[in-house]
Amino acid sequence: MTEPKPSILNNSLRRQEEEAQARLMTVMGAHMIDQAVAPQGKTEMLQMISYLEDFGSELEDSLDLFAPNPYLRMALHLLRGHFEAKTVTQTSLIGASGVPYATANRRLKEMVEAGLIDQRPRTKSGKSFSLHPSDELLQNWVQLAGRLRRLTTARFETVGTTTETKDYYFGGSYLSAQTIPPLQVLPEQLKVPGGIRALVHGDPTFMVMDTLKKQFEQTIGTQIHQRAFSIDRLREEAVKNAERPTSRYDIIAIDLPWVGGFAESGVLMPLDEAMDIARLDPADFHTAGWKAAHWGGRPYGVPAQTTPELLFYRRDLFAEAGLEPPATTDQLLDAAKALHAPQRGRYGIAWNAARGTALGHTVLMTMADFGQPILNLPEVAGGFDTDHLADHDYRPTIDTETGLRAAEFLLDLLKYSPPDILSMSWYERVRPYAAGSIAMAYGYTLLAPYFELDPSSPAHGQTGYLPHPAGPGASPVAPVGGYAMGIPANLPPERVPAAVEALLVFTSPQAQKMYIENGSRTNSRYSVAADPEVRRISPIFEAVDGMSWRDELQFWPRPPVPEICDIIQICGEEFHDMLRGIVTPREALRRAQDRADALIEPNGFT
Repeated sequence: MTEPKPSILNNSLRRQEEEAQARLMTVMGAHMIDQAVAPQGKTEMLQMISYLEDFGSELEDSLDLFAPNPYLRMALHLLRGHFEAKTVTQTSLIGASGVPYATANRRLKEMVEAGLIDQRPRTKSGKSFSLHPSDELLQNWVQLAGRLRRLTTARFETVGTTTETKDYYFGGSYLSAQTIPPLQVLPEQLKVPGGIRALVHGDPTFMVMDTLKKQFEQTIGTQIHQRAFSIDRLREEAVKNAERPTSRYDIIAIDLPWVGGFAESGVLMPLDEAMDIARLDPADFHTAGWKAAHWGGRPYGVPAQTTPELLFYRRDLFAEAGLEPPATTDQLLDAAKALHAPQRGRYGIAWNAARGTALGHTVLMTMADFGQPILNLPEVAGGFDTDHLADHDYRPTIDTETGLRAAEFLLDLLKYSPPDILSMSWYERVRPYAAGSIAMAYGYTLLAPYFELDPSSPAHGQTGYLPHPAGPGASPVAPVGGYAMGIPANLPPERVPAAVEALLVFTSPQAQKMYIENGSRTNSRYSVAADPEVRRISPIFEAVDGMSWRDELQFWPRPPVPEICDIIQICGEEFHDMLRGIVTPREALRRAQDRADALIEPNGFT
């Protein structure tokens, strides 16, 4: 594998990305500090625990005949420690019981025997334990909290209670039967020197994971050390790590298009060598995200975030202009023209048009919008076949009539784009949309916090989510992006079991829901998207889930072949010259085709 070639331009774009990431994390940090938008899972759980603790104390203080309930007091103390990521010992639990030591000790043993409390060794001797709520206690608690909420609302409902509020308590809440239970601690601590070491991308989901580090450390029983880089630096570090005698990381995050190259160059180990794949519950992952993590029929990563690129559009502006959400590229251009008002500081649409990697992705996805993949993939029902990419029986398909239509579409988009469009990349296209100066923007769902978590944004609560509008004769596509988490091929064998267990925790439905509750807008599992509380947090999850069921979520627009990063770079350079007016669309297509052909010829293409 060739490493990305550094340049002044790439360094500038890298700085822009890192600065934009910092700004986004500032928005998300404010959201985590002040979650006034809607109470989230963990917060509501702690509120209910506090309510029962206070109510119990009031009862006990009101009459001498009301004795403390040690079962309830210890259960509440245990649950509070779990949600606050604090260690609970036998001594602290007995102290919270409110009854004499001997009585509390007996009640504690009864709770352990009843399967309500899990004990995890804290020392090698096994004589000291930390105490944790069992899965049974957690599930029973979720159901009890839901019933108490509903009873309280029913008995003390006030005149000011709205239908929306009643819907929330009587079926719209995450406390319904479909809810995902809270994250449970592992039965045994992970015993790995130095803790778990992870290399990740510096995006909102992985930053949320870092914010919740204390809770994850309690879950797996060891420290977590996380290094986060921008996308180009992440790839460089992953490649360098593979060249070391032993890996510095137990788990690395990988952009989905890198899977083929990383598998063939020995950056990642096949996961079926390290674990029983059934433990991941593969059927629960969005199909496109799960398949994108495979190469040669073997999984090399677990989807940590499935974040399709969608069309964000301002529903309020569309309504004012009497426009329908665009389903085709022609309708998109018409809407962009109608909403383009530079004299008022508003532009029709923003997209990735910066030279190189950013525009290259746009080229591949735009060709997909017109029904053509960047490689000659066999057509199958619902898209194109990617199961045999490891055979290397493919060639670039750029200089085609469909490619020409895609190129001309990009030139049309220029007319209704902001003046700095040719330097816009990942974050830069969404920031002005969030600020209200753009009516539509192509963007990954992971960037939605820019406006979903910012009540001051004109796009807050006014954004609709669509797959890419389709060209003539093509079907709508939501190109899948995001990251999988894999295990480095050069990880010492003695660390692999711990890496597997940590990987299972970080990609579990429970963890995915925690990310979302704390600001992430990505999700890779059907079960998480079906959770009522997740759907209440943002409409984006229901929208993406529907796209997946309709087979609009596809990863073939960026097939994960070893040459894909170079192909993207080539398209981003040649098409940028076209957008600048240096070459014609046909010249750009021919030059990109010739360069891509030369790139793939050594692998057997003639």
